[in-house]
Amino acid sequence: MSTFTVPGLDDDTADEVRTVLQERLTALLDLHMTLKHVHWNVVGPNFIAVHEMIDPQVDSVRLFTDTIAERIATLGGEPLGTPGSVVKLRDWEDYPVNRATTVEHLEELDKVYQGVIADQRKAIEALDGPDPVSQDMLIGQSADLEQFHWFVRAHLEDKGGRVKTSGS
Repeated sequence: MSTFTVPGLDDDTADEVRTVLQERLTALLDLHMTLKHVHWNVVGPNFIAVHEMIDPQVDSVRLFTDTIAERIATLGGEPLGTPGSVVKLRDWEDYPVNRATTVEHLEELDKVYQGVIADQRKAIEALDGPDPVSQDMLIGQSADLEQFHWFVRAHLEDKGGRVKTSGS
């Protein structure tokens, strides 16, 4: 590991920030792969709407991972982004659906986004004192993640905002 971090950030604080960012990197790499998996495996009614909705999310999340990884490196760290590191570092189960209908996938993506966003908000809170630059980066990403979640939920809700499906 590098002995360098950004000016004004001591080594211990930089290490704390890198740990939070690595957790986000792991989660977003997993989300990126999950979204692409859904894109390839969704079938049934509204297929094309869901299929085409997912790809811009994939692209955005991939850019989030690049930004986070480069921030870790900027802070003197070593971003871990191999598939093995994602599996080793995550504390959640793998996405459970393969080829399935749009509703089945969207129900599962609703759960995925709920977890990712809740953890993103915890990370934002954790970075409030130590590193407002990294915090700001995560805040900006959260706006997009929350919008993507809304896109997913909009397929599952009725006009009153109630989720009509049993799995959500």
